[in-house]
Amino acid sequence: MSATAPSPVPHLTTALTGPLHRLERELLARQTAIESWFRAQWRRSPAPFYASVDLRNSGYKVAPVDTNLFPAGFNNLNPAFESLSIQALQQAVERLGSPVDRIVIVPESHTRNVYYLENLAVLEGLLERAGFAVRLGSLSPDLEEETVIELPSGADVRLAPLARRGRRVTVGDFDPDFVLLNNDLSGGTPPILEDLEQILRPATRLGWANRLKSVHFSFYQGVAKEFAALIGIDPWFIDPMFRNCGAIDFMKREGQSCLERNVEELLDAVTRKYAEYDVQCRPFVMVKADAGTYGMGVMTAHSAEEVMELNRKQRTKMSTTKEGQKVTKVIIQEGVYTHETWGAGNAVAEPVVYMIDHNVVGGFYRVHTGRSSSENLNAPGMRFEPLAFEECCISPDPDQGPDAHSNRFYTYGVISRLALLAAARESLSVT
Repeated sequence: MSATAPSPVPHLTTALTGPLHRLERELLARQTAIESWFRAQWRRSPAPFYASVDLRNSGYKVAPVDTNLFPAGFNNLNPAFESLSIQALQQAVERLGSPVDRIVIVPESHTRNVYYLENLAVLEGLLERAGFAVRLGSLSPDLEEETVIELPSGADVRLAPLARRGRRVTVGDFDPDFVLLNNDLSGGTPPILEDLEQILRPATRLGWANRLKSVHFSFYQGVAKEFAALIGIDPWFIDPMFRNCGAIDFMKREGQSCLERNVEELLDAVTRKYAEYDVQCRPFVMVKADAGTYGMGVMTAHSAEEVMELNRKQRTKMSTTKEGQKVTKVIIQEGVYTHETWGAGNAVAEPVVYMIDHNVVGGFYRVHTGRSSSENLNAPGMRFEPLAFEECCISPDPDQGPDAHSNRFYTYGVISRLALLAAARESLSVT
């Protein structure tokens, strides 16, 4: 692996890297204490089976903006470093506490989304190379028999109906020891997955029908405060402030006044922080559905008036998420600029970090040529540029700046693991 050329790292606007230099210096100076702290945390709060974290790096702040417990982009990881994922998968399965030889992956029903299917092919392959027998057991009501789908990469996936036998699920005569969800259960938990005697991860209660981003970021807020005290920084440098409202209906404009008030209050709080640290940027917030993924139900706002003046098309866009689920709650999150750009065209980019158990195994940059540094990049037109995190914990160099591979990756690995720890605590709270 050492002979492989390092993956490119997007350019970071140097005028804004002063605070990041300070954060990096603290992380590098306290690396031993940080890793010891993490080890103690994982003993108390076991990490989720896997997760991905969307980060934003503004130069003055590095923070998670979303944590997904059903990651669906394994095909975007750098294949040169798949050994990291294989080793982490072996460790994660061992931590389940019972013997596991056979695994069923329960995927989304996106049989026409070739990118998602490529993700399944890679995940299945990683588990097989980790030494497990693997099948894909679909919940799709339209799938009546095993179907082979050939993919543009040359791989294929074999989808077969998931069946229930007593308190177990099977795929044909394949009876798994472990059921791995790669389906975020936005539409709720299907009866076929309830009350199983088999091990099932992530727990169905962590699907988006039950989980709220505001709850996750409440846990993250606590983690960030503890970590900031450990290394002696203002937690704001790693923590996006947020507010949330009660019930809202965008089409009927119900809950609108609460939304406007919280947008204004959060913008005021961000403005004060910008003044404290002399950040010469315009504050903004992200209004997001409090549950869900796939970049749906998301908008940028620089003022309460922008929320007040949403037209019908904008309100329609904000009113539903994946599978047509109605948005009834939103989180108003401090907007974190991404001041990373990719390539000659200076396309905006943001890192997405992948973890299995508590191990960082890789990631990619989400790149978008049609979006600005203050917009959601998880949108049509995005592309992915794989990167390798194998350098993140080998040789961080305090003599180099934020554009150095090792320093940037170590910083991203630390912040992502903080989000993972928040998810671990969140998981324990709903057992």
